[in-house]
Amino acid sequence: MVQSYVLPVQTAATVFPLLALLLFLPSAVVLYRRHGVLSRWRALSLCAFGYYLLTAVCLTLIPLPRLTPDFCRRFAAKADPEWTPGHTFTDIWREAGSDITVKTLVLQNPAVAGALFNLLLLLPLGLFLRYHFRRNLATTVALGFGLSLLFEATQGTALWGAYPCPYRLFDVDDLLTNTAGAALGWFLAGPLLRRLPSMASFDAKALARRPVPVGRRLTALTVDMIGVGAVTLVGLALGLHQRGLTPAVVLGTPLLVFVCWFGLAPWATGATPGKRLLRLELVDDAGQRPALWRLLLRSLPHGVLLTPMLALGALAGVDLLVSRSLVDSLREARADGVLALFLRVLLQDPSVVLMLLLPAALMLIAAHGGLRGRHEALSGVRNRALPQPAPASRPAPTQPGARAEDFTGPRPRPADGEPYGQPAPRPYAEREDPGPAPGRPTGRGPDTARREHIGAGSR
Repeated sequence: MVQSYVLPVQTAATVFPLLALLLFLPSAVVLYRRHGVLSRWRALSLCAFGYYLLTAVCLTLIPLPRLTPDFCRRFAAKADPEWTPGHTFTDIWREAGSDITVKTLVLQNPAVAGALFNLLLLLPLGLFLRYHFRRNLATTVALGFGLSLLFEATQGTALWGAYPCPYRLFDVDDLLTNTAGAALGWFLAGPLLRRLPSMASFDAKALARRPVPVGRRLTALTVDMIGVGAVTLVGLALGLHQRGLTPAVVLGTPLLVFVCWFGLAPWATGATPGKRLLRLELVDDAGQRPALWRLLLRSLPHGVLLTPMLALGALAGVDLLVSRSLVDSLREARADGVLALFLRVLLQDPSVVLMLLLPAALMLIAAHGGLRGRHEALSGVRNRALPQPAPASRPAPTQPGARAEDFTGPRPRPADGEPYGQPAPRPYAEREDPGPAPGRPTGRGPDTARREHIGAGSR
């Protein structure tokens, strides 16, 4: 039975690096916008959560059976869904047979092993939802039920019609057991919350060291370059259609797009589209919106290195798609030696130049003198983070043993000696006197003044 789980785990381990690479940029944008920083602990936790979800999907779908003419006959037992709650106990009794012992009923019973697997399948989901995402028990149960229902529906619909017949059974007991596993994981995360630091504490430490992290700036630059590249390709297509392949079109279009994107846009709005998406703005040393010449000076390293590379990359893409000169060069220069092959590919395919210069360009742009890049020090323009949006408040906890931060999000740790969840009581002398209520007498009559005089004399 253990061997049936090896292939899904291996598949998840193979697919996850590619999936993480594809999702890295959108995930980084979301995290930087929400938290202002991508700490190592948060990144590690998210990677673990993503790998867990992918493994859970693979465990419910893989191995995929081979489609044969007798496919529906082979899996005829899986065709009808099982709608009877609690039938797992009947399966356990049937698997045990007449031998009523702990070994046959529990230790070596495949029905027990299947139920235990379904319980453990979504248990990590409850752990992650409470510790990383700070969700309450009701939300965790709802999400666990929804994810389990998605798994069971995928199995019951034969992989949403990919197969003519279901090859795995839709089982209502699996749905209930998965949901119970998610709730159990939520409860088990309680001791974990009391012993591990919160994600907000890691974010606060990282932001204290560097208010605008390098990764946040590079993510904004990546978004900007993707946008510049897309607009440049559209401009080149229009220019080639109108005037043909001329030097003015090939070099002028990327230059015009670059000046508008990195010069005019931040001069008019205070930030490039990528920086605005990452909640950053460009300011001068006085904290004001920079002059246009400062913005152009700051973007000069980008323009000198990246704009020609954009043009060369666009031409290389057209060249590879139309003339396939890279394949021709490899065939023709097979016997010319490594140096001749390199020079020929370098001259005929500018994409090689793009691949060689891009790391150097990013290193130059991100080279830091203290907390500022070289281009920022020369131009007097720096990045400033916009204020993070305040987290939305949630209702107070109603479950026994639940803590307030499970509902309101992470909060700073209390000071030494201060009880958790409420401020320490102040000394009596420091408390503010609210004064008399409106419309009520103060009670400071002659007798009151006499009592205060006697009290003062006795002190």
